[in-house]
Amino acid sequence: MKNILLIATGGTIASRKTQDGLAPSLTPQELLARVPAAREFCRVDTVQAMNLDSTNITPDHWLRLAGIIEENYPRYDGFVLCHGTDTMAYTAAALSYLVRGTRKPIVLTGSQKPIDQEDTDARTNLLDSLRFASAAESGVCIVFEGHVIAGTRAHKTRSKSYNAFTSINFPDLANIRDGRVVRYIPCAQPEEPRFSHTLSRRVMLLKLIPGMPAGVLASMQDRCDGLIIESYGVGGIPDLYLDELDQLVSAGKTVVMSTQVAQEGSDLSVYQVGHRLKERYGLLESYDMTLESTVTKLMWALGQSAVPETIRRLFMTPINYDLLF
Repeated sequence: MKNILLIATGGTIASRKTQDGLAPSLTPQELLARVPAAREFCRVDTVQAMNLDSTNITPDHWLRLAGIIEENYPRYDGFVLCHGTDTMAYTAAALSYLVRGTRKPIVLTGSQKPIDQEDTDARTNLLDSLRFASAAESGVCIVFEGHVIAGTRAHKTRSKSYNAFTSINFPDLANIRDGRVVRYIPCAQPEEPRFSHTLSRRVMLLKLIPGMPAGVLASMQDRCDGLIIESYGVGGIPDLYLDELDQLVSAGKTVVMSTQVAQEGSDLSVYQVGHRLKERYGLLESYDMTLESTVTKLMWALGQSAVPETIRRLFMTPINYDLLF
């Protein structure tokens, strides 16, 4: 029987109704009490890492969660984190970089309705997550509505429906059907875990819109060390902003070109407006990565080094299925 650590962070799954709407209040012991069937296949200890609506999650919380996993790694066979859905994909991606090469499952789950409601998805999601964490599968992932999604590939695509998460540009790792794990993607070769302890907070995202005034890129220079530009289609920058981009690159800022299109990724080589960026600036590109992975991986890479070549190498090294190009 596997030993699992249940780490509670708050979120809808642990919420109760208040005068002002749902707010996290249930303890991890109360969550566990709603899934008595888990006793049939695992032993579970609990820890309350925080009790927040996931809107309030920050990189400091990601580091705290990674620290709890590192501290308890020798004592448990797997970890399940109960988390709010709004930023769950960011947390799953961040943990993929903070805890690399794990031989033990690190599973994030949550729900669209609180666990103490009668018509809730919470009990199924939590039980499925404990089951998957007990199945000796490795890596960081999200388990939700029977889908097992790599931690770097999840994106919340529905705000209310139970099937809230989609795996972007990559198939599900597995499904859970009738209490049985059906695996599609073989487990990565297990390694010794490598923990990181730093993330840069000086990362910003700029979403291009038609008619955005000049000066916006230049205004980012003093506010960040890394800038992700979410462009259109396969990627490019309007002529209006090239001088400002020159300033950012000359100032040593790391600029990553991404796309607002969820599926199929970027490719700056296709059009002149993108090709010139690769030729002139040698910008980093997100390719088929999710926005959540792009943001957290850049935070992680900048947290490890200030050397441009090292940042580029870290960002372009595939981790937990995040990059196929």
